[in-house]
Amino acid sequence: MQFSQIRKYFKRHQIQWNALLIVLVFIAVSIIAHIWMSYGTRHAKSCEVPNFVGCQLSDAELLSQRNGMNLIVIDSLFVPAYPGGLVLEQIPKAGSAVKSGRKVYVTINSFNQKKVRVPYVAGLSLRQAKNILQVSGLQIEYLRYIEDMATNYVLQEFAGTEPVTEQSEIMLEQGKGVILEVGANPLENSTVVPLLAGKTLFEAKNALWESGLNCGEISYDGTITETNKNSARVCVQSLFQGNHLQLGTFIALKLTVDEKKIENAVKENEQYMKSILELETQQIEETEQK
Repeated sequence: MQFSQIRKYFKRHQIQWNALLIVLVFIAVSIIAHIWMSYGTRHAKSCEVPNFVGCQLSDAELLSQRNGMNLIVIDSLFVPAYPGGLVLEQIPKAGSAVKSGRKVYVTINSFNQKKVRVPYVAGLSLRQAKNILQVSGLQIEYLRYIEDMATNYVLQEFAGTEPVTEQSEIMLEQGKGVILEVGANPLENSTVVPLLAGKTLFEAKNALWESGLNCGEISYDGTITETNKNSARVCVQSLFQGNHLQLGTFIALKLTVDEKKIENAVKENEQYMKSILELETQQIEETEQK
């Protein structure tokens, strides 16, 4: 069929001509859209996220640029064992398939720990003082008991050797501790060792301070690394739960992430406590018989 005949046909059949034009326009738009999606947004292309964890921030930024990604720092932590600027975490994880140009969010190790003002806690109960210090990002370095009528009330506070007063503007790095001088009535100068096995270091320290005891040497077994250290729990306490001690005594701790060791430690403490209760019951019965 010649072109002139085709033209005459469509002139006589206007509806078919309009339908053909619509189809041709739709095909053209589809082709243009596909090309734009493929090359404009690189819809058909993806790449693998590199592992930035363990890299210095400057190196991680170069690596992200080479892979067509944008590196964004969203947070910082302070881990003394690592150098400042080291990438600790990333989102998405290494190996994830993403579009080129994707943003990768990282947490880095801070170069310096943030400093906070030491709150004045003298005159408060030991429990109140501990809570205020922890809210401020600080902790107790150790308790020093001196004879006084007010047992477990803070008499004085020290940042190192420097006394803390209401007017003090002493700044300490978060996580550091202060020394508390606490009163101990000679008639109330004893306490009972709490169960520490199975607790995290933070929980164990809290339990010791609330009992008027100090955390002594801290050690870790071979299961501990810098990445799992925060989830470690006590598997050995130098004195079992239930022992009566003088206020301010130091208790050494050993921590692990081995669940079996933790379970055994809890059982040993429970068995020791049970034997103590049985012995005390026996002594009471013998006293009553006399």
